[in-house]
Amino acid sequence: MFSVYGLSGPIFRGTFERFKELPGVLHSRAIRPIAGDEPRLPFNAPTAQALGAYREMLRAEPDRGPLYHAYQIMQRQVVSVSSRDAVERAWRLLLERRIHQAPVLDPGYQLVGIVSERDLLTALNVDEGGARDVLARQVSDVMSTPVVSADPVTDIRRIAEVMLEHQIDGVPIVNESAALVGFVSRSDILRAIITDPPLSLWR
Repeated sequence: MFSVYGLSGPIFRGTFERFKELPGVLHSRAIRPIAGDEPRLPFNAPTAQALGAYREMLRAEPDRGPLYHAYQIMQRQVVSVSSRDAVERAWRLLLERRIHQAPVLDPGYQLVGIVSERDLLTALNVDEGGARDVLARQVSDVMSTPVVSADPVTDIRRIAEVMLEHQIDGVPIVNESAALVGFVSRSDILRAIITDPPLSLWR
């Protein structure tokens, strides 16, 4: 399930299929479908032996089960900023926490946007790690809005497709009460793929 939040509150809530049909809410880029099946390797005796050995190796490690949903890989300690924060304060927070983006919450703690280092740098110049020539602007002046979010129980393949299609680096995770409960970035998805094999991402 996906939602879109803007300055006026929730704009959309629905399935992945309905989200893809939304006209002009977010700038999107179509993904070319993959034609045909993946090429198959020739199945001969050495290949069969290699596959058998690999399966034996996998049996030695317990399978942790399929990885389906956002809540299984999301960051739960989410660094967020206020829409009323000064640009310089938000930039320093991202720098201190070594992150490149953060969800933006309004004074009522509702999701209204997302802000990145790139957004913040439009309002300040950085010299030797310090901010100079700071314009008197708030996060709300430079953040990206509306912003797409996902429910905790959302297929991570759907989230990955949204990231690719809309060229975004992360998706806030919002529960049924519209509270920010997590964040899934590209790094989280990649980390899930490479950490603690064997790991079934989906079946």
